[in-house]
Amino acid sequence: MRDTFVATLLEVARRDPRVLLLTGDLGFGVLTPFANALPRQFVNVGVAEQNLAGLATGLALSGHIVFTYSIGNFPTLRCLEQIRNDACYHDANVKVVAIGGGFSYGALGISHHATEDLAIMRALPAMTVYCPSDQAEAAATTHFAYRTPGACYLRLDKSHVSASEIAARAITPGKARQLREGADATIIGVGGVLQEAINAAERLSADGIECAVLSMHTVKPIDREAILRAARSTPVLLTIEEHTLNGGLGSAVAEVCMDSGVFPVVFRRLGLESQFSSIVGSQKYLRHCYGLDSQGIVDAIRAAAREADTRRASAVRLSRTAT
Repeated sequence: MRDTFVATLLEVARRDPRVLLLTGDLGFGVLTPFANALPRQFVNVGVAEQNLAGLATGLALSGHIVFTYSIGNFPTLRCLEQIRNDACYHDANVKVVAIGGGFSYGALGISHHATEDLAIMRALPAMTVYCPSDQAEAAATTHFAYRTPGACYLRLDKSHVSASEIAARAITPGKARQLREGADATIIGVGGVLQEAINAAERLSADGIECAVLSMHTVKPIDREAILRAARSTPVLLTIEEHTLNGGLGSAVAEVCMDSGVFPVVFRRLGLESQFSSIVGSQKYLRHCYGLDSQGIVDAIRAAAREADTRRASAVRLSRTAT
């Protein structure tokens, strides 16, 4: 998704000289085409992420639309105060781009495991949060960030959903993208881990369990209608994210349901428990270790489906007793 973002931004920046790309002394291979084509719209600030955010805000307040670019936690957690106090508070057109969401850089340890960013960034006032799951969404959310006034966060994953899975599905700002139909359960997720959800849904289909799969590429503002529709129409609602369960996508979905008084028969969240990952390895390996691969999703859906059947049967017995 990184290459798609850079190529898309280059197209946008060619048409609009207000667009600037700032980096913290990395990404030279992938950013070289942009730097060579538009040298006056590219700045390498060096290994100084707080300055990256502060400079971006100053440029934005001078009339520019500024994209800051770095890996994992560096463009977010390292300069969170500047993002909050400078960019968000002043409603500046600063678009924070993090490549390597979740366990993308799993072999480099917790400093590079971006597993708290969605919770932190969505908590900031005046911050829009995007998390695409495939190349088409990566291009679309880059355009969305460019057109969205104020501060935005764009989280890009190293992995992505296969293009063949969802090529025909429309992408609309703030609206979940339905990747698969199903009446027995709904899986809502973000990022490349949704490929695991699609793989799990195909396996479950062979057992007669049909799962809908939604890509919530816009985490904030979240698509309340899609969440409530799923909670009402399928007995099982499950969220999947390569992120801590505290404050992430699952929390956002639960907030929508609770605030609206709409309760799924069974609701489950899959993600990283409240802990740092003490394991290092590939993204695929870490997903397996924390139950975020297709097998983990299959197991969670099967268990939730059994629980849903039990709860509905109990509700029927209680109804008969009452009458």
